[in-house]
Amino acid sequence: MEMVILDKEDAVDWVYRGEGAANLVLAYTGSSPSFIGKVMRIQKSQRKGKSRVNENEVLTAHERLLWREYKELMVWPNREIVQQLYVKHVMSPLLGPQHVDAGMRVRVTKEFLLSVEKNVTCRRPACRIDSSQVDVNRDSVLIISDHSVFMNGTVKGGPCITVEIKPKCGFLPISRFIAEENAVKRTLSRFKMHQELKLHNQEISEYSEYNPLDLFSGSLDRICKAIEALYATPQNNFRVFLNGSIVFGGLGGGAGSTTVLVGEAFEDSLKDVIKADDGMCKTSFIQLVAETVYSSGVLDQLLEVQKLDAYDIEGAIHAYYNIISQPCMVCRELSKDKLSNRHTSLHSIPLEESLKIVKDYLISATVKDCSLMISFRPMVDGDVLSESSHSTVYLGSTKQVFEYKVYFIDLDLKPLKKMEDYYKLDKKIVNCYCQMAKTEHKR
Repeated sequence: MEMVILDKEDAVDWVYRGEGAANLVLAYTGSSPSFIGKVMRIQKSQRKGKSRVNENEVLTAHERLLWREYKELMVWPNREIVQQLYVKHVMSPLLGPQHVDAGMRVRVTKEFLLSVEKNVTCRRPACRIDSSQVDVNRDSVLIISDHSVFMNGTVKGGPCITVEIKPKCGFLPISRFIAEENAVKRTLSRFKMHQELKLHNQEISEYSEYNPLDLFSGSLDRICKAIEALYATPQNNFRVFLNGSIVFGGLGGGAGSTTVLVGEAFEDSLKDVIKADDGMCKTSFIQLVAETVYSSGVLDQLLEVQKLDAYDIEGAIHAYYNIISQPCMVCRELSKDKLSNRHTSLHSIPLEESLKIVKDYLISATVKDCSLMISFRPMVDGDVLSESSHSTVYLGSTKQVFEYKVYFIDLDLKPLKKMEDYYKLDKKIVNCYCQMAKTEHKR
């Protein structure tokens, strides 16, 4: 824990960068050497009685059992610090330490958080303001490197362009615990089915053609197709930053289809980075991102960790009830003709096996929901790599060489209690999609 304590007068140096469901992200604009090139993650609290797992609580007794092999997580009475240590000791070894930044925690006063809340409100999307606010009862925040810039980018290497992608689940489940009526899960991506539920609930205004299976395919053509689909309908899955400032995609509420005007503005913002003919900067940028994903193989390891979910939620939920020593609500719901030996056999496995199934599922849930940040800076003759962990990629269409770095962010520990929510959401997604398919068929 750093000795620095941020107080009310420091809030002016932190500006809104964006937000997700659980955190606000602020970028530093001041002059302190300790924070230049850093961003801050501040946890949010829900309004209007919308409940989340209480993040102030330490790990529950069942969670301590689940994660007990990671002794570093056991000694802290503060879940916020446990979250950071989870990234350092669980996710970093799995994804590669060169791609993971666990960050550091810095103490803050309540006055600092109140000032931040006041300062950022005008920048936040209305839907986010309605549902959440800065949690002013925290005593620390997470500081990590700003992966949307190169530290030497503005001094020597010129502009820096960064793409943030939320890849989502990149494989189709093959678990034998998937019920026959849910067999569609084996043939359609989770993302595609979830789009139908989001449309139904008016969480999105239009359907995205993005298919995570394309992005994870290992085929350059399919990866390019995936990036083009993300560009066409970014929602909250695709954003681009220029020198740390967002130039494409939504700040925190998602973005609809890319209009001609938005496309022209984005094209214009790329001109200092991509040396392409007029009107071709965006196309070359998509090629650059696709080529980097393809040649770096960075998604291969992410996919391996996602595939730790070998049982699907339809199997893992039974192991969850074994751990918490409660009657299985799923077995109780299933009618006798649907309750197979496969399900009942899961309730006679050793506790250690149940713990492994659920632990692997929750780790997989983390990486199915994380984001990938790839930052590029064009290199000129005489340039050397900023860091040994960085690499280069050649963009043939513009004959440019780019230095790039890759980081995974938003690698949060998922609460054990969320297993029940995951099961309920899975049912909603499949039921909604199947209902829609029946309606379409009747037409």
